Amino acid sequence: MKRLERKISIVTGGSSGIGKAIALTFAAEGSSVVIAARRHGLCDQVVAQIREGGGEAVAIPTDISDELEVERLISETRQHFGQLDILVNNAGIGGGGRIVEASTEVFDRVMNTNLRGTFFCCRAGFRQMMQNGGGTIINISSVCGVDAWAGTGIYSMSKYGIMALTKTLADEGRQYNIKACAICPGGVRSALVDAPPDEIERSDSISPFDIAEAAVYIATLGPNAVVHQIVVDRLGADW
Repeated sequence: MKRLERKISIVTGGSSGIGKAIALTFAAEGSSVVIAARRHGLCDQVVAQIREGGGEAVAIPTDISDELEVERLISETRQHFGQLDILVNNAGIGGGGRIVEASTEVFDRVMNTNLRGTFFCCRAGFRQMMQNGGGTIINISSVCGVDAWAGTGIYSMSKYGIMALTKTLADEGRQYNIKACAICPGGVRSALVDAPPDEIERSDSISPFDIAEAAVYIATLGPNAVVHQIVVDRLGADW
């Protein structure tokens, strides 16, 4: 039996990079997957790739910074599959630079997507999982969500916020059998998601599929076990 057999998953930002790797891996493990991202054409391509491999997937194009679109994402997922078991909040953007040089416009754009958008998804997904009797929320944060350096300011703020959101959800979710965990990647080479296996092996960067395996691990833990955060950094990184 596949590890995610009969599970229903949503992966935001699932049209490329880490999100695509998670969507492909979840589907290979038996989960029906909803691909949610802004770029409709890329969402359809991932759905086609999953179906060609014998998996089940649908595309629901979504801008997570729009509250109504997030509510529609959860509603259409429920209508199509009847439930939601796993929500992976991967959609996000970079940006910011040094604090003294950062514009309010960039601050708002990064926060609206990374933190506000993740909040919308967590809130809507949590409500649905309460009706289901439980579920797992996996938030993709960053090593910049557990540490910060010059030039990472706004991005780090958004990712630190995701860590606080995740911890709060984990505490609030106990009574509803809802788990919440954060994965904090560093140095992922997103383009490897479309690379052949030999190129992935030759690369000295983290593969998006390494993050996907961490997500599967979280999603398949037994009912009495929970991981609060996983940091996946490049081999040799200074910690």
